[in-house]
Amino acid sequence: MAQIWAGADIGKTHHHCVVLDADGKRLLSRRVLNDEPELLALFADVMAINEDVVWAVDVADGMAALWINLLLNHGQQLVYIPGLAVNRAAAGYRGTGKTDAKAAIVIADQARMRRNLTTLRPDDEHAIELRVLTGRRADINADRTRRINRLRGQLTSIFLALERVLDLGNVGPLVLLTGYQTPAALRRTGRKRLETWLRNRKVRGAEALAEAALEAADRQHTALPEERITAQVIHTLAKEVMGLNEQLAEIDKLVAARFREHDLAEVIESMPGIGPLMGAESLAATADDMNRYGSADRLASMAGVAPTPRDSGSVNGNLHRPQRYHRGLQRVFYTSALISIRNCDASRSFYERKRAEGKRHVQAVLALARRRVNVLWALICDGRCYQVRLPVTAAVARLRRGGRR
Repeated sequence: MAQIWAGADIGKTHHHCVVLDADGKRLLSRRVLNDEPELLALFADVMAINEDVVWAVDVADGMAALWINLLLNHGQQLVYIPGLAVNRAAAGYRGTGKTDAKAAIVIADQARMRRNLTTLRPDDEHAIELRVLTGRRADINADRTRRINRLRGQLTSIFLALERVLDLGNVGPLVLLTGYQTPAALRRTGRKRLETWLRNRKVRGAEALAEAALEAADRQHTALPEERITAQVIHTLAKEVMGLNEQLAEIDKLVAARFREHDLAEVIESMPGIGPLMGAESLAATADDMNRYGSADRLASMAGVAPTPRDSGSVNGNLHRPQRYHRGLQRVFYTSALISIRNCDASRSFYERKRAEGKRHVQAVLALARRRVNVLWALICDGRCYQVRLPVTAAVARLRRGGRR
C-alpha cells in the first residue's frame, strides 16, 4: 500500500511535482528542469520522504519520455491520468486559476483517490521500433497528401481539363507532369513522341495516358497569364511527390520486415483485411501487450468501435461513438473491416445482414469491426491463425465452453 503520491504536471522544459501523503497533506512542491540530473535529484528527494510511492503523470510520451523511463527503470509504480480528466477534476478544487502547481496537486490527489487508473509499464523494444517506424510513415504519407493537394490546386488553375483525367496517386501522371504541364506543350509534342517519352521512363499504360493528355490539351487553347510560373511549380511538386513515394516504399519494406519478426505476426496477418502495415500499426498502438486491456471489450472501447451509452431518466439504449479512443487503432480495425468485406465471405455476409437490419454503411462497418476485435482477441489468446471454418473438434469444444458460461 502506497504511503505517498507524487504527481507531475509535464512540460517541455520544466515539470512541476507535488507529493501528498495519505491525508492529502502537501509534503513537497517543486518545479524541476526536464533534464536527467535534476530529475534524478527530485527522485532521490521523494524517495527520502518515503519509498512506498505511486507516481502519476498527465502525459505518457513525447516530452515526458525521459521522466517516465527514468521511473520505470528504477522499478517505480507509475500511473497515467489523461489531461482531459485532470482538467475536469480541477473544477472541484479550490480556486479558479490554472497553474502548474495546481495541476500537479490535482494529478497527485487523483492518483491517491482513484484505483482505476492506467498503469504504465516498460514497452517492448519491438513495439517501440514499430511505433517509431509507423509514426514516420504516417508523417511521410501526410506530407505526400498535402503536396498532391497543392499539385491539384496548381494544375487546376492553368489546365483544368488535364487535372480531371489524371490520377495523381499513380506514378505515370506524376512523370508526365515533370515534363509537360501546359496544353500548348502537349500539342507541340504530339502523341507518338509523348508515348515514346513516357515509355523511355518506364511508365505503364503510356499509350492510354498520352491519349488522355492530348485529348485534354485539345479542349483548351487559351493560355493563362500565370501559366509559365505555375508550370515550374507543378514540375517541382510532381518531383517532390515522386520522392515521397520512394520514401514510402522504403519505409514500407522496413515496417513489413520488422513486423514479420514478431511472434504474433502470423496470427495477426491471418485475419482477412490485415496486412503487415496494419498489423504493425496495431502492435505499435497496443504497445505489444494485450494483457493491459484485460478483455476484448476494453480493447474495442480503446479502439473506438464499441458504442457508449448516454442514458438519462427514461431514455435507455441511447448509444453513441465514444469521445475518447485511440484514432490509430480505430483506423486499423475500421479500414481492415472495409477491406475484408471485399475479400472475405463471412465478413461480407455479416455486413449485408447489418445493412438489412436498417443500419447505415458506417454503422454496419463499425459493427463488423467490433466483431473482428473479438475474433482477433480469441486468436491471440489461443495462439492460432484465422481459419474460415473451425475444425469439428475445436468448434464443438468452443460451443461447450460457451454453453457453460
